Amino acid sequence: MDADAIVVGGGLAGLVSAARLAEAGADVTLLERRPRVGGRVRSRDVDGFTLDRGFQVLFTSYPAVARELDTGALDLRTFSPGATICRPGSRAVLSDPLREPTAVIESALNHEVPFSDKLRTLALRYDLSKRAEDEFFAGSGSDATIREYLSDWGFSSDYVENFVEPFYGGITLDRSLSTAETVFEYTFRAMSRGSIAVPAEGMAAIPEQLAERAADAGVEVHTGEDVEAVDVGSGGRFRLGSGGPADGARVELADGKTLDARCVVVATTPPEARKLTGVGSIPESGVPNVTAWFSLPERSSFSTGKRILLNAAGESPNAVVPISEVATEYAPRNRPLLAATFLGEAALERDADDLREDAREALSGWYPERGFESLETVAVDRIPFAQFAQPPGVHATLPDPDDPEGPVVLAGEYTEWSSIQGALESGRKAAAAAREHL
Repeated sequence: MDADAIVVGGGLAGLVSAARLAEAGADVTLLERRPRVGGRVRSRDVDGFTLDRGFQVLFTSYPAVARELDTGALDLRTFSPGATICRPGSRAVLSDPLREPTAVIESALNHEVPFSDKLRTLALRYDLSKRAEDEFFAGSGSDATIREYLSDWGFSSDYVENFVEPFYGGITLDRSLSTAETVFEYTFRAMSRGSIAVPAEGMAAIPEQLAERAADAGVEVHTGEDVEAVDVGSGGRFRLGSGGPADGARVELADGKTLDARCVVVATTPPEARKLTGVGSIPESGVPNVTAWFSLPERSSFSTGKRILLNAAGESPNAVVPISEVATEYAPRNRPLLAATFLGEAALERDADDLREDAREALSGWYPERGFESLETVAVDRIPFAQFAQPPGVHATLPDPDDPEGPVVLAGEYTEWSSIQGALESGRKAAAAAREHL
């Protein structure tokens, strides 16, 4: 037998499951088809700029983050609470008065959101704070969208259109707010309990830390290994090596080699996991995202107070993120780095120059006191499957880790919900399920 457990996929879920299995004493091999681990959470250097794969952030209050990561070692850089609601000739800060008392007056004077909605937001925060962790997604069968949920709470159209649409458009990649209400509830509570942050060295620092943890526990990591199939040994389809047990699993690699194990954890993308395991409840529908990275000349004066800029007057871009103001390490030579997010299928096909012009026009309207003609495109990330779609009721239909036939286990956010929390938590649960086979 080649290993007690083979983990297919080196994203966050795969790394957590591999580390936990090895820490429990199992002999673990992890196979990743890319040159580096990380899955969708990765970063690259372009002309001295650190660019994540699309705009990504870490919610520090996620329980799985505290459980699986050493956040101190990640050297986190945090955003200011809330956001700035922008339209031509106007910028209005909306912050959390309980987490940022210095912004109370500025938020209270925000003309984009009625004062009654600000009070209602505090009431919602209190209501969600009383909810137990396991009440949010377990057995969730809600048929309400975020928009319907906010309407039931009595929020005004101004609050929804000016703040929630662009802000949650960035979180759910769905400005129509047709995502399940549970996603709003959970993330809203998370933001009230902690910060939104990025590691100083980029989001890739997260899987790099998990990979180091896995290696320290004894996990054998092989990159550049593409898995073609996973077969189970029950029913006589194959027997493991001489003297081995009849029940087990075999991994077939693209180069024709095979590896045998007592258990296999499939921690790939949803489409690949469906192909390898045949589990039909793994979601197929994905939500796209385009992130365009822009820079300004060295020492350009551009300050946002470390807040995300929300586009209240249009949808292109949905928001602009002052990433180098939050984490100066992301940019060289004091050059501001901005990330502009564009939503929907049409954005995937748009020319980079058109995206730049939309961002330049929006910024020029929001900051009429300065020009943005020198806005330069650094790179554009076009991601057709940035999240799996999360319409109302979908979380009740997601697969369990042990749904595949035989000693095969699923690990991926698609067993929980689409988020870093979901990915890390799924890795923990997959390791527990795999131990049952060991």
